[in-house]
Amino acid sequence: MPDVTVVVGAYEAMPYLIRCLESVETQTIGADRIEIVAVDDGSTDGTGEYLEEFAARSKVPTRVIRQKNSGGPSGPRNVGLGLARGRYVFFLDADDYFGDEALERMVTMADRAGTDVVLGKVVGVNRGAPKSMWGATKERVDIYNSKVIYTLSAQKLFRRELLERLSLRFDENLKTGEDALFTMEAYLRGAGVSVISNYVCYYLVGRDDGKHVTKSGTYVWRFDSMRAMMALIHRIEPAGPKRDFLMVRPFTVGTLQQFGPVVLKDSEEVRRHKMELAAPLMETYWNDGVARLIKVPERLRLACVARGRMDLLIEMVRYVQAKTVPDVVKSRDGRKIYLAYPHFRDKSARLADSNYEVTVPDWHDGKRIEPPKAVAPRPSLSRRVVGRMRRDVRRWKKRLNAA
Repeated sequence: MPDVTVVVGAYEAMPYLIRCLESVETQTIGADRIEIVAVDDGSTDGTGEYLEEFAARSKVPTRVIRQKNSGGPSGPRNVGLGLARGRYVFFLDADDYFGDEALERMVTMADRAGTDVVLGKVVGVNRGAPKSMWGATKERVDIYNSKVIYTLSAQKLFRRELLERLSLRFDENLKTGEDALFTMEAYLRGAGVSVISNYVCYYLVGRDDGKHVTKSGTYVWRFDSMRAMMALIHRIEPAGPKRDFLMVRPFTVGTLQQFGPVVLKDSEEVRRHKMELAAPLMETYWNDGVARLIKVPERLRLACVARGRMDLLIEMVRYVQAKTVPDVVKSRDGRKIYLAYPHFRDKSARLADSNYEVTVPDWHDGKRIEPPKAVAPRPSLSRRVVGRMRRDVRRWKKRLNAA
């Protein structure tokens, strides 16, 4: 049994596939500890032929499957996972490549920590890459108090026993976001997550021709992905602060993208359709617990969507785009801070003051604003009197004992 099965789903992947496979061959873990399962998803550019040539000469045991185009990455990944024999599985995109020590470091980490998912540091090549989760290497992170939920791509080391026990596969009905659904479930139902930040394990490549699956698709596909993610979180995580924390992800990385500056370019028909698609999501999943974990300008946009007010939303988007600085308003007792974005305390807009309240660190005119620290309520008069009497009794007892 190999330590790692590297699953490579490939479609029209030349010439990027060459460096991708070379990076598997040069892994310091050694060819005898890994295998490749490569699935050519109906390519016409020589991808399949190159895979077969590589399999014939490489020291890394390689199995090649050639199939008709499935229309997305889920099918090839599921085929590869079904044939995997390794203790661990890594899904390597054919455009990307490993750092030389990637698999050795990730397997060592998983074996030492006993975790089911390992995140190796990712950097972008000719494209952006997630950054917030690479602050420190940790054998085990608390997913409810970290940034790992903001990297849900499939390019991670997964313990195969977990995937088989959960019968976890990529949803082939989703056209986008299928990897986020897969990874989130592994996070939530697995035996822990590790992070390697002190070594670049994975190079995420932006193709020169601009073709990349995450850049394609329609807004309808995005809503399908959001709906599936929200339903998954609600199914697995009980109601409470932990669920609220997780729900911030699909609302900010998903919903907000559909109701940001893009709405200014959308047609009236598209705007109306987006509101129709968002309505059941907002009604079912949006609540005060989630809202208070989101910064004011983003929260206000979502509040407008929840109320079905495209007119207010467009106004908010334009206000932010113009880099207008709202006034800062404090409550009379100083325990609350508000940012007076459009329609603050405008009864006709029916946007509650809580939508404008600073509840998480926010930025205002280039300065960081912290929400006021909670102040314990002052005890009632009766409690203060009783407390004073008890203190007096203790003092008299000390005097008597001293005498």
